[in-house]
Amino acid sequence: MVSREEKKLLKDIQDAILSIDEHLEGRRIFSEYLNNKTKRRAAERALEIIGEAAGNLLTINPDIFLSYARLIVDLRNRVIHAYDAIDNEIIWKVIMKDIPILQDEINSLRYNKSKEQKRSQWRIDMTSTSTWTST
Repeated sequence: MVSREEKKLLKDIQDAILSIDEHLEGRRIFSEYLNNKTKRRAAERALEIIGEAAGNLLTINPDIFLSYARLIVDLRNRVIHAYDAIDNEIIWKVIMKDIPILQDEINSLRYNKSKEQKRSQWRIDMTSTSTWTST
């Protein structure tokens, strides 16, 4: 059973993901993103919220499964503390590749699929790479 606080954090993540889509106006055009500071800042802020909520969620319940959970939190820290070193291409790749996976995982958690169903549904190849952070 998911606690009230966990539900709130899951909703915060889902809302931040929807906010990215709203600010991109449903379009996924890198040049529009790159040339619009407001869109970039809005996406970065949403990623900060996602990272903060994910970190809090995992503190409350370390058994919750999110692909690349640690990297989500690391990206949040990078956006906040190294704002002058943000790589727009990395942020864009996160939006395009990783956010859809996270959105599916959050929906799965919000609608209480069993842990075993989630793990089998979201099993990842541990040799794959994510774009959540740049090194």
